[in-house]
Amino acid sequence: MSPLVRKPQEKYKLPTKYWLLILSAICVVLMLFTFVFDIPLKPLNEVVSVTVVPLQKGISIVGEKLYSRKEMVKQMNELVDQNNKLMKQVNDLTMENDILMQDKIELNSLRILYQLDETYSDYPKTGARVISGSTGNWFSTFIIDKGSNDGMKVGMNVLAGGGLVGRITEVGANWSRVLSIIDDTSNVSCMVLTTNDHLMVSGSLSTMENGYITFNQLSENAKGVEVGDKIVTSNISDVYLPGIQVGIISYMEKDSNHLSVSGYITPSVNFEHISEVLVITKLKTELE
Repeated sequence: MSPLVRKPQEKYKLPTKYWLLILSAICVVLMLFTFVFDIPLKPLNEVVSVTVVPLQKGISIVGEKLYSRKEMVKQMNELVDQNNKLMKQVNDLTMENDILMQDKIELNSLRILYQLDETYSDYPKTGARVISGSTGNWFSTFIIDKGSNDGMKVGMNVLAGGGLVGRITEVGANWSRVLSIIDDTSNVSCMVLTTNDHLMVSGSLSTMENGYITFNQLSENAKGVEVGDKIVTSNISDVYLPGIQVGIISYMEKDSNHLSVSGYITPSVNFEHISEVLVITKLKTELE
């Protein structure tokens, strides 16, 4: 039978908190002994310096670190709050700036329409907004927010910017379609403002990529017509009222038949950006 093997006894470990209590008790006892029996303080000071002082130092270091961390968290929270407030201010200012920019653009557009209204004060007019445009870069055809309920009729002339935009070609109850003078199907009977010589202005989306439309049928005998002359609608047009500015001559040359002159006209209206227009509320036949 094999001999009994004794298990090694486990060493008992006293928890740290009890050691702390024991040391504290010893310190109190030593202080009492010193006070009662008048024991010199030097040995006690040595004991205290060995036991209590390091403990106090450790507690002090831990306290400082906890306080420092608390202050750091407090500062971080304050910075986060400040950052959130600044972000809100930036967002508010950005929104206000966008609104001011929109108001400025609208005010400028209304100012231009007012000047246009003053220029053609002999014609009754009403304002309208563009609510839909043609695909592509140019407003060759577009829809405005007024129709037959507002007195709109097919053939009414439409103005914007510096002059003639086009004419109404279709009318609904609360909308109208406008065909602009730059459309490929558009032809406008015009004349040179300074000489009254007649010519025909034709729309061309392909040439509008370079910023101009074409004209032709200007008599070769026309004298004094030059690049830079203003072109306006003529009094012999079937649809357009007379004297409305169309553009200026930017290039001209004699045709191969030696009987006429053709060239390019830079429109008075920016056909890339049209948001508001003026509609002349009387047809040419109603004003004659």
